[in-house]
Amino acid sequence: MKRIFADVIQFRGSHYDFGHMQGRLLKDSFLVRNREQQWKVRKPLFRIDPIETKQVFERLAPFMWEELLGLQDALDWSIERVLMEFGGYRVNIKPSGCSILVGDNYMIRNYDYHPKTYDGRLVVFQPTDGGHATLGLTQKITGRSDGMNDKGLSMGYTFMNRRRPRDGFVCYMIGRLILELCANVEEAVQLLKEIPHRGSFSYVLFDSSCEMPFIVETSPRRVEVRQGYTCTNHFKILTEENRRVLDDSNKRLQAIEEKDNLNGLEAFRLLNDTDKGVFSKLYGSWAGTIHTSAYFPEKLEAWCALGGDQEPTVFDFTEWLNGTDFPITKIQGEVDTDIPFVNIEKADWFKCR
Repeated sequence: MKRIFADVIQFRGSHYDFGHMQGRLLKDSFLVRNREQQWKVRKPLFRIDPIETKQVFERLAPFMWEELLGLQDALDWSIERVLMEFGGYRVNIKPSGCSILVGDNYMIRNYDYHPKTYDGRLVVFQPTDGGHATLGLTQKITGRSDGMNDKGLSMGYTFMNRRRPRDGFVCYMIGRLILELCANVEEAVQLLKEIPHRGSFSYVLFDSSCEMPFIVETSPRRVEVRQGYTCTNHFKILTEENRRVLDDSNKRLQAIEEKDNLNGLEAFRLLNDTDKGVFSKLYGSWAGTIHTSAYFPEKLEAWCALGGDQEPTVFDFTEWLNGTDFPITKIQGEVDTDIPFVNIEKADWFKCR
């Protein structure tokens, strides 16, 4: 078993200052040093166009462009390097897992991916220059793998396939855009219909007014909307976009759907306990469960646990929005793997594991 942690980062202020603060934290960190080694082994399969990327951000969320500029200044990097690492536009994604269950005023999510990609950061941000305050787990620093905003809108996504990508935003930056730009599910659905999608993902959207969550199936070619309480890694409408082998996705979906009328804690245990058929230990296959998160839109509360069979760390977002900082600086956990986590140790990118 490997002991791991995620930093809890809290900030109130402008996007530029937020980016600059993150850049100072990242400078000479394991995250940055490991990514420098990564590009010596993995050739980027995408092109960075700073002018086009700036135009897209300035149209949708100009304050997020300011965050990227803050990162650039603190790290003393070129804008091309900042966009390659943190821009969230025109980037390929590896296959992954992930499972989501929504019930009576809760959304529980397993984030399944590879340890060498994990930021290990839970960020709480209250901007003063535009956008909603948000709480969520980061991906590639500026993106969000899942989270909730100050209106109670909660979001998580699941991977479908990486075939035939097109120019557009990747999942984690789309997650960030949803949380900062949208006040409710309806606005989030409309945003997902309007923005360009790089790959194929389902976005699960839930807020306190929802009787049933919305699941938006997206690909570079089409966007469809349905409602449902569970989501793993295959489309139900865009079936032509599905991968050929869906055994694991169907198995996890069945394990979730066999249970009903669960309260929030029971649903959390269903996804986080390692003996319930949903939690995954396939870390070497880019599909091991790293964190389980839970969002409660009505009371603006969030839970997070690293690894399986864990008790969640609880965050009262309402208190934080009223000015009371969380007392903890790290979430501690354990995972059953020997693969390095890039936020806490040196990772050898010349090895497949």
